[in-house]
Amino acid sequence: MSAVLKPIAGAEPSADELVLRARAMVPWLREQADAVEKARQVPHATIQSFIDAGFFKVLQPRRWGGWEMSPEVFWRILMELGRGCSSSAWNMMILGVHQWEFGHLDPRAGDDVWGQDDSVLIASSYPPVGTVTRVEGGYILDGRWPTSSGTDHGEWAFIGGLVRDDKGVPVDRYSFLVPRTEYEIIDDWFTFGLCGTGSKSLMIRKAFVPEHRCHSMVDYAHSDRGSMYYWPFSQVFYGSVSAVICGYGQAAIDLYTEQMTVRKATGTGLAVNQSPYVRDRLANAVVKVNSAKARLFQMMAETTATVQARQLISMDDRVRHLCEIAHVGRDVETAVLTLYKATGARGVYSSNPMQRVLRDTLAAANHITQNADDISGWLGAHMLGGELPPLIFTRPAPAAA
Repeated sequence: MSAVLKPIAGAEPSADELVLRARAMVPWLREQADAVEKARQVPHATIQSFIDAGFFKVLQPRRWGGWEMSPEVFWRILMELGRGCSSSAWNMMILGVHQWEFGHLDPRAGDDVWGQDDSVLIASSYPPVGTVTRVEGGYILDGRWPTSSGTDHGEWAFIGGLVRDDKGVPVDRYSFLVPRTEYEIIDDWFTFGLCGTGSKSLMIRKAFVPEHRCHSMVDYAHSDRGSMYYWPFSQVFYGSVSAVICGYGQAAIDLYTEQMTVRKATGTGLAVNQSPYVRDRLANAVVKVNSAKARLFQMMAETTATVQARQLISMDDRVRHLCEIAHVGRDVETAVLTLYKATGARGVYSSNPMQRVLRDTLAAANHITQNADDISGWLGAHMLGGELPPLIFTRPAPAAA
């Protein structure tokens, strides 16, 4: 394990080198997955191993020591880590995608966070559940925000909130950058899946956030940001969730293959790998998971040239891509359930990691980014000339005078 944990040094690594480092961690992550679940938190040593491997630099702007790589590189890393420990990979996904968000912020925000240490990590809670009050020079945030994954490892947090007009009508959806000194972590993460992500709530009491530490999550327009930050926020963040879920699907395939290769049928003593049904379930699961991965990579193939040319992704593609992203959770969930049903009574024991992968996949597929029902409706409506929901793709139209 020492070779895996050895900090990366020297020239910027290639994408393939980073993916190989992630793949080398899989056996170690699998070994500690049970302990992570019981602790309800990913250990700091694991996060440090991800730091040492360079994973947090993938999306980080060069201005602050990062490599400004494509989100596709980040997704490939997540797909590998997800094969080992679901909760650890989820923390890497959440804590690692926020570096990309700084490409949309005033540079002063990055200086505030990384001016002294470019390895500082940022957590988040995007549901716009608290109150946001506009004041001179910024905003006041107040309330309790849930499900801040990996928040014990973050020194800052992105907080979601609705900006309202004078009549109280939401006119924009913002992300606010708040230092840890301004919020309290509430340990309320008691769940049946993704137990180790430590996705606790954040209590914020009238914290001031200056203008330079916030941005619209809805606005999508030309600016002077780097080309690697020209993708829509939803494509990068939602797609990262889908990428790590693909890793969970591969974890189930790995476990199923290992177990069914040596398993004997209880009643007959015959090798179960000779059963056409055991084989069929495996093949169908592989197709589901690989198809989900392929959709994500195809989406990036379609859009990379556009953003490199500093052009915006069309609305037609943005809506379609969000739907394709959301269906990853449903497809991988189906694949994992398909495999799990063939494990029989063996699959219900807590000693069998297959049941943990199932629970983690079910929990992850319930994430808002994987809401295939509503998002499919948005795509269908858009293709048929209907309206899209406000504050998802665009700001609402101004009210008539």
